[in-house]
Amino acid sequence: MRLKLITALTCLLLPLAAAAQKGATYKWTDDEGVVHFGDSIPAEYADKQKDVINEHGVTVGHIQGKKTEEELAAEKAAKDLQMQKELQNRADRALLSTYNSIDEIEMHRDRRVELFQAQARVTELYLRNLNRRLNVLKQEAGGYKPYSSDPNAPTIEPALIRDIEDTAESISRHKDNLMEYQSRERQIIERFEGDIQRFIVLKGLTMAQTDPE
Repeated sequence: MRLKLITALTCLLLPLAAAAQKGATYKWTDDEGVVHFGDSIPAEYADKQKDVINEHGVTVGHIQGKKTEEELAAEKAAKDLQMQKELQNRADRALLSTYNSIDEIEMHRDRRVELFQAQARVTELYLRNLNRRLNVLKQEAGGYKPYSSDPNAPTIEPALIRDIEDTAESISRHKDNLMEYQSRERQIIERFEGDIQRFIVLKGLTMAQTDPE
């Protein structure tokens, strides 16, 4: 029964589609601004924008032509702008649902900052100890060739050389870590400052309402 119904519908629709296709006329404009009509589109105009006109002269469809570089760039810019707006809306909703006041934002900021400050303090302590150790090692190496000016001084032992190199490498690594902690601390402060300013805008707060005094 279902097969018969599908067959009947197909037989009914095919003539209608053929009639529609047969009566269709295409309209396009060439590079010189001349408008053309035809029941088929020449190959050289395949990339042009076209209108589909039925047998009564009514435009019933539109066929997009090949887009220019400018059109593609404009579409991309519009999509990027829309995406930025959507991301900003999501961030705004998250900000308003997370905090009820500027004090809460500042409290959260201070907690995050304290973590990096604590890591920085520990790293600075390591660096002081490592620098002291390196100075001691260098003083010890001063009694050996090639650091000693005494021609009778013994040659420095490989273990002492490795100790100096390892200590210097550890100092360099901890300096990098310290710079990273300080950089992330600044980033956190800047990010939360942006959140505070955005919160003020979204809440419509005045300077008097944001002034702790």
